[in-house]
Amino acid sequence: MNALLVYPAYPDTFWSFKHVLPFIAKKAAFPPLGLLTVAAMLPPSWEKRLVDVNVAPLGEADLAWADVVLVSAMLVQTPSARDIIARAKAAGKRVVAGGPAFLAQPGSFPGVDHFILGEAEDILPTFLEDLQHGRARPVYEAAGRPDLGATPLPLWELVNFKDYVSMSVQYSRGCPFDCEFCGIVAMNGRRPRVKSPDQMLGELQSLYDAGWRDTVFIVDDNFIGNLAHVKEFLPLLAAWQRKRGYPYKFMTEASVNLAQDVTLMRMMSAANFHKVFIGIETPSVESLKECGKNQNVATDFASAVRTIHQHGMQVMGGFIVGFDHDTPSIFEQQIRFIQDIGVVTAMVGVLNALPQTRLWRRLQAEDRLVGEMSGENTDASLNFIPRMGRETLLEGYKQLLGVIYSPKKYYQRINTFLAAYTPTARGKILSTEVWAFARSMWSIGVVSHARFAYWKLMLKTLTTKRKAFPVAVELAILGLHFERVARRVLCVDTAPEA
Repeated sequence: MNALLVYPAYPDTFWSFKHVLPFIAKKAAFPPLGLLTVAAMLPPSWEKRLVDVNVAPLGEADLAWADVVLVSAMLVQTPSARDIIARAKAAGKRVVAGGPAFLAQPGSFPGVDHFILGEAEDILPTFLEDLQHGRARPVYEAAGRPDLGATPLPLWELVNFKDYVSMSVQYSRGCPFDCEFCGIVAMNGRRPRVKSPDQMLGELQSLYDAGWRDTVFIVDDNFIGNLAHVKEFLPLLAAWQRKRGYPYKFMTEASVNLAQDVTLMRMMSAANFHKVFIGIETPSVESLKECGKNQNVATDFASAVRTIHQHGMQVMGGFIVGFDHDTPSIFEQQIRFIQDIGVVTAMVGVLNALPQTRLWRRLQAEDRLVGEMSGENTDASLNFIPRMGRETLLEGYKQLLGVIYSPKKYYQRINTFLAAYTPTARGKILSTEVWAFARSMWSIGVVSHARFAYWKLMLKTLTTKRKAFPVAVELAILGLHFERVARRVLCVDTAPEA
């Protein structure tokens, strides 16, 4: 069979980095790791072709070639996924769909012939056998949590490395915490399952052998969720990196208890981790308790963030407004909080209820759910009735974004970050970094209204913390992206519908 694997388009969001891509001549931030892994589970005799719509459009010739079309998507990709499914059906193709968007709301995708709901390792083989014998069912649902030892190496040859900013790998699935708004536990469980060190190093070696030499995003729900195993793995990863001259800089997601474990931070620095995303959420203790984020309640975030920065890892932070305990004062609190702790890449979103989460079930019981979730919590959309009122929440959110991504506040955070940051990342300076700096000198240093702050930052970093210069350049470019995304949100009409 000819299997066409299609990855839908992302809208212009905080995480799309679309305004950064021209600086480094890339087309998308990350490859579709799920589809690359699913491709490796398909029969070796099948011909496989992958179309990432974020990189190149889905052509009629692609659909004509295919016998079966496999689509994977997250909620934010729903509009594009529906379009792809409709086009595939119009071309008379069998459509197979899986991934978070379909797991959350399969009834929202007419035209899909077969749903693969849940983790594919245990259920995809059954589907493939049924398909071969002409008895494939409409729905296949995972009954348990598969051992990640069954996960094959991704088929890297299906993508062009030159199109992407970073490659992605996965070490673990699941998170020991159960925050009310988070979909991870519903999707991947509370017991973090990990790949063995040998399996993980083999996966990285396959990526190395394929020719990749740049950033790698370990896309785990919580990289440090299984502390004993991660501490076994990290020294081996550091040795692997050292032997090959540090070909990769890693970034990942983790919980804030990372800051309390000096040994763990040193291990991560030794393995060349340079960024970590942490769900910080809110300075409101009442709101943290409300959503069950108890691991954050007693945390001194200024100290925690500074400590992680001192160990060579830049904190990217997630923040939320719209909890039931939030009052209209939360917007100014969040601004002060974000500025004080020095998180430059601050993803502030409006609370939304992901399907099947504890929050979704609670709001459903309270008759407060409205409409369909966009899957994008930074687009000023809501799928529930907030306590403070819809217009108050969204207008306050817009004000918050406008302030923190103004050049003045943004560059203040860069300076706060750099004051604590101790660069530890190793590796060669890449040609893309040189080109990015060259382009930034014109796009930001000349024509942008942030030009004075930009040149002040460049000169200060070169004279006081030269090793951090590539990071300063990257943050300046990211600021342009965040400002444009924020500006788009500021234009959203938040008035209630008549």
